[in-house]
Amino acid sequence: MRLVTTDRIDDEKIVTGEVVYAVAVSGANIVRDMREAVINTIGGHMTRYEQLVDMTIARALEALKARAAGQGYDGVLALRLSHPVITNGAVEVVATGTGFRYAAKP
Repeated sequence: MRLVTTDRIDDEKIVTGEVVYAVAVSGANIVRDMREAVINTIGGHMTRYEQLVDMTIARALEALKARAAGQGYDGVLALRLSHPVITNGAVEVVATGTGFRYAAKP
């Protein structure tokens, strides 16, 4: 499964499809929130939240690949990630793009 951020692929002939999307949401626990709140107050590297965001992005991309494959696509063009806030202490990542199939070779 090929994921690209560009609107086209120059090395292969493709046929574009429809929008493909996936959502991943992860919640932070109360202990993590308290620890990160202290670091946020005094300054420093918020490694636990970085790990949570990293894990959530990876889950969103894996879900996007699975959904695109389930729709018969070979990949996703114009990949975009967004991270709207749905509630305090949670991370949401939305992955969207346009599904594509490789064109049949003559």
